[in-house]
Amino acid sequence: MTTLRVSDSGVGVAADDLPRIFERFYRGDKSRSREHNPGGSGLGLAICQAIVSALKGKIQVQSNSGRGSVFIVVLPLA
Repeated sequence: MTTLRVSDSGVGVAADDLPRIFERFYRGDKSRSREHNPGGSGLGLAICQAIVSALKGKIQVQSNSGRGSVFIVVLPLA
């Protein structure tokens, strides 16, 4: 197995949103609605999860609101 870890020091993900962030079209931060921010559609993480799943891997997130997030992708070796 190989592991890829991507982290940031951004605003993080609210605990209430964590269970849903890999759902298609889900956008947890209501201030990022299409009305206020025309960029993004809530598909990015769903696409990432689909790719990782197709490769027989797993993706997960660890996040603290206000302290950033860590995304961990684990893929089997060929």
